[in-house]
Amino acid sequence: MTNEEFRQVMNGFQNWKHKKRQIFWEPFAEIPPTVDWREGGYVSPMENQGHCGSCWAFSATGALEGQMLRKTGKLISLSDQNLVAYSQCQGNEGCNGGLMGNGFYNGGLDSEESYTYHEKIGSCKYRPEDSVANDTGFMDIPQQERSFMKAVETVGPIYVAIDASHISFQFYEDGIYYDPKCSSKDLDHGVLVVGYVFEGAESNNNKYWIIKNSWAVELGARYIKMAKDWNNHCDQLSYCSHPNV
Repeated sequence: MTNEEFRQVMNGFQNWKHKKRQIFWEPFAEIPPTVDWREGGYVSPMENQGHCGSCWAFSATGALEGQMLRKTGKLISLSDQNLVAYSQCQGNEGCNGGLMGNGFYNGGLDSEESYTYHEKIGSCKYRPEDSVANDTGFMDIPQQERSFMKAVETVGPIYVAIDASHISFQFYEDGIYYDPKCSSKDLDHGVLVVGYVFEGAESNNNKYWIIKNSWAVELGARYIKMAKDWNNHCDQLSYCSHPNV
């Protein structure tokens, strides 16, 4: 696919539907230089959204999985298909895009095992008896690097939206991702921040967010090191929230 075709199929974040909710606040405190929730078992195995603009669903379930682990002590992969098929009632459009926070107003969410993913909308087959997760609301995070770092440290994996429209991102393989053309205003892709590295204050060469993507392996590395402290590079601070459970 061309880059334009790729963006139309894969990048399904719909920023204009976002409504402000409660704001995360944490009193000033020491922030560790490195946080990686993969090491704490808070992150489920990689998944592939396929040819479907359902990135919003994968980042949303990833954030809720981490919060349910904090509450129950169990990491259960949640059904992305449940969100893709059901949350049209809340304004999402399945494979044509959506907003992470709009996906959880159905009273519960089935497990991936009971309701598997198949890259299309279809009819909703949600079964309340198979529900393994629910939320009580959401928390927005201020557009500040330090606030976001503190939220990642204290809360766990957090869903964000970024500008993923460039070929450099489409074919990313390794290293810290930085593209000067990456927008600080235009958002089109939902991902999951699972940690950060903030080693040393003199150089930005070793500062990055650890981002879990939902694209196929052949499209490049599925964990991305997104440049940190570069004037909100790719706009990862403009839409970042986490569910409350």
